[in-house]
Amino acid sequence: MITTLKGKVELLGVDWAVIQVNGIGYKVFMSTATLSQIQNAAEVSLFTHLQVREDALTLFGFTAFEELGIFETMLDVSGIGARLALALLSAFKADELATIIATGNADMLCTVPGVGKKTASRIVLELKDKVARSWAAAPAGGNGTIDNDVLAALTALGYSGAEAARAVVNLPKNAELSLEDKIKLALSGLSDSGK
Repeated sequence: MITTLKGKVELLGVDWAVIQVNGIGYKVFMSTATLSQIQNAAEVSLFTHLQVREDALTLFGFTAFEELGIFETMLDVSGIGARLALALLSAFKADELATIIATGNADMLCTVPGVGKKTASRIVLELKDKVARSWAAAPAGGNGTIDNDVLAALTALGYSGAEAARAVVNLPKNAELSLEDKIKLALSGLSDSGK
């Protein structure tokens, strides 16, 4: 099993890169975020997932172990392949995706091309509890509904799913805050990051 790669970036494609390790080039599929992180690096270190099929061995690479973790968790969902999991990680950072799943926000998942309502609902149904237990970014207890409402409010105001999820992840985990307070804090965070 190939679990990590460390080497030089030889070629870059739309959703892949060739990493040369000791004279051997490995084609590694990646999210757009990972590709943008490695494009100017002299040497890269990646956590990898090797997918073994009858007709192919396919490598998927990630710069952060958390990305690999959420990617492999997504593969546990029936009907979710590696390409769709990679598309979700191209649309959202790992902590944002974890928050979206943990809060049960299937509508946010539907903003990713290739993810329909049935698929999004299946992801939430099968992974919500698992992700909430294993990710610190996931809201605890009763905050899920409020955070889901904050996500909905921000997207209604025109922010992208990724921006809204990032703002919710960065909110203080204070059960005392009302929905209005959380929305104000989220908007303040978004306006500060836009400067």
